[in-house]
Amino acid sequence: MENKISIRFFDKKEVRAIWNEYDNKWYFSVVDIVGILNGQDDFSKAGNYWRWLKRKLAEEKNEVVSATHGFKLLAPDGKRRLTDTLDSDNIIKLAKQFPNNKANRFLDWFLYSDNTIDGQSKKKAYTFWDSNLIGDTEVGSVKALQKIHAYIFGGLYDFAGQIRHLTISKGGFTFAPAQFLPMALKNIELMPETTFDEIVDKYVEMNVAHPFMEGNGRSTRIWLDLIFRRSLKKCIDWSNIDKNDYLNAMIESHTDTSDIKSLLNGALTDKINDREIFMKGIDYSYYYEEPDEPIHIDKE
Repeated sequence: MENKISIRFFDKKEVRAIWNEYDNKWYFSVVDIVGILNGQDDFSKAGNYWRWLKRKLAEEKNEVVSATHGFKLLAPDGKRRLTDTLDSDNIIKLAKQFPNNKANRFLDWFLYSDNTIDGQSKKKAYTFWDSNLIGDTEVGSVKALQKIHAYIFGGLYDFAGQIRHLTISKGGFTFAPAQFLPMALKNIELMPETTFDEIVDKYVEMNVAHPFMEGNGRSTRIWLDLIFRRSLKKCIDWSNIDKNDYLNAMIESHTDTSDIKSLLNGALTDKINDREIFMKGIDYSYYYEEPDEPIHIDKE
């Protein structure tokens, strides 16, 4: 049985992970994590440091070494190479070998105990899969998008789930002016969503509307996937879409949707019931927002 692969991000650094069907556990690349904890961007140097640390821990009879498993993961050179991995419990023990602030932040992230708005909302986004919050009749509606936003950001933003009443801009682009937003959203809701092109056109228009003060991208990507699942029995494997390609295509989509359609079409999958596809989607969705261009409130 093929193992499931995941790529997660900490401070824009990849953390590769693999699901082992034999013992029903995630195993995480030790080299990736050592590179993060040691502040080492160079993959080869991080590997050398791990080999040194592994020998040192072995001499100390540290159980982390004996708990190491080798799995083939995709390396930076594009080849699948045997990689040392550890399960969650032993990753925590490994991180404690690095008594520094970065290790503490890494553990916050790894244990989902990050108390930032992004950290807390991401934990909520992970649980959306099991929420059964949106019924089929609501998919594609503004109400569904509000429910998603309220679910993810409830208790974090006082405007969670609420349509904005101020005009905002980002990166020099002004989104739908507040006074025209209710009508714009009504028109978007009525847009058809039976074909791929129709669905993406609706998604692009919702992005232009930008109905919330913050958290639009993360909410709207989940909203988009729900439409794809219902209408086409497909969803997006966001891990197949490069961050910069996506961001540039979304900027271009204000006048030309060909690039974003090409990217999304190339990442379509029929694995709509695959929990890991959804979880990877959340990881990438938050990665797309780091670092986020600040929202500006325009004077009315």
